[in-house]
Amino acid sequence: MTQRPTTLGALRASGYRPRSVKTEIRENLIARLKSGETVFPGIVGYEDSVVPALANAVLARHNFILLGLRGQAKSRILRQLAGLLDEAIPVLAGSEVNDDPFAPISKHGRQLVEEHGDDAPIEWVGRDRRYVEKLATPDVTVADLIGDMDPIRAARGGHLLSDELTINFGLLPRANRGIFALNELPDLSGKVQVGLFNILQEGDIQIKGFPVRLPLDVMLVFSANPEDYTARGKIITPLKDRIGSEILTHYPRTPEEGMQITAQEALTRRDGESIPLVVPPFVAELVERVAFLARDDKRIDRRSGVSQRMPISVMETAVSNAERRAIVAGEPRILPRVADVYAALPSITGKMELEYEGELQGAEAIARDLIAAAAREVFDRTWEVDMLDTVVEHFDRGGVLQISDGASAEACLQGLRGVPGLVEALEQAGMYDADDAGMSVAVAELLLEGLAAHRKISRAESGAYQRAKPERPKKGGKGGGFSFGDDMFT
Repeated sequence: MTQRPTTLGALRASGYRPRSVKTEIRENLIARLKSGETVFPGIVGYEDSVVPALANAVLARHNFILLGLRGQAKSRILRQLAGLLDEAIPVLAGSEVNDDPFAPISKHGRQLVEEHGDDAPIEWVGRDRRYVEKLATPDVTVADLIGDMDPIRAARGGHLLSDELTINFGLLPRANRGIFALNELPDLSGKVQVGLFNILQEGDIQIKGFPVRLPLDVMLVFSANPEDYTARGKIITPLKDRIGSEILTHYPRTPEEGMQITAQEALTRRDGESIPLVVPPFVAELVERVAFLARDDKRIDRRSGVSQRMPISVMETAVSNAERRAIVAGEPRILPRVADVYAALPSITGKMELEYEGELQGAEAIARDLIAAAAREVFDRTWEVDMLDTVVEHFDRGGVLQISDGASAEACLQGLRGVPGLVEALEQAGMYDADDAGMSVAVAELLLEGLAAHRKISRAESGAYQRAKPERPKKGGKGGGFSFGDDMFT
């Protein structure tokens, strides 16, 4: 590797030519597009929507904002923009604002070049140090983002308080020649937004009443919730007008996309453990459909959204419950089933903001409804209820089957074999394996859960399946939807 220049003269002799940060990111994006390399690795479901819009904004050298509900990978996308920066750029040594050696903007940088000329020392700054991120909160001040006069620095250096050398620079100047990301922009106070606009539009600021000219070279990117951004009027008009592109993010559009994200993000690997993990595809789909149903449920606040972190957390908890069972029961592998999804209720209830009707029913009851509805959707793609009359008759005659989330697969399989027609139904679907008790139990649970969702049988919170409970009459003759036991799913 060629040694990098360490002085201004050596840098000039090397033929280095500085570029603005937006030009740098634009040209690196063009190179990545030409090579066919993935622009934003690990971002699933945005290939035909968000990614092209992002590419257009970068090619247009725009400052932009990502508008989307929680759990839509907004922060992750912003952080990946750093990958479009050069590996390293030269700055004047000791500069707090990444001064360009050929055109320093700080007084420190200008004095360094005046005093040392071509011998002015050069440092190289990597791309990670050129990405600065801040979460906007109402208590963020102008000093935090832009800077403040430091009396101690003035006293130590013998400077007047108005001297530029006394400035303690904030986050935005320190992002010079880089990317500054501000999450949840509407939460920033109007006073700070004005200061942010001034430094971007005019290149000047006032600190403690002293004007400072600071022409920053920075790409500014934001994230925000659409509800906050459009309805509350919390963004000052001049700043909003300065943002070149508004890019809408979204949740996965299909369960398959969601399953891919969950499999990618969920911490399900048990490194160093001897027990292997197998997640049945229908369990993974059931977990994902819980989130899809929650996003359309009228009892859940749609403005808040249901984060993609919900299915990720549910999968992690379900796998952990299956792992605990495998350890206690001495099973050869970790294999989550429907009972483990019910064991993950705490991972669902904490990620839903409820409407008034939902508050009346309770988060846990709604979560159980969602799991049952998701199981019914997966069930319907494999079986028809009318084909399972023999199984239903067994429970109608008083049969009861207890499946505990802590019971071993062999113990559960013995009970399942006592239900007439159950094993035959699994065999007809090609989903029964006498040599694989764990998978057979998982499939049988799905079948029973589907029957319970269709109200052919009932499922108790303890995991016991029995005859269907009589449906309660609807109060007042109003309202639609379908009920599971005593609860109403609208």
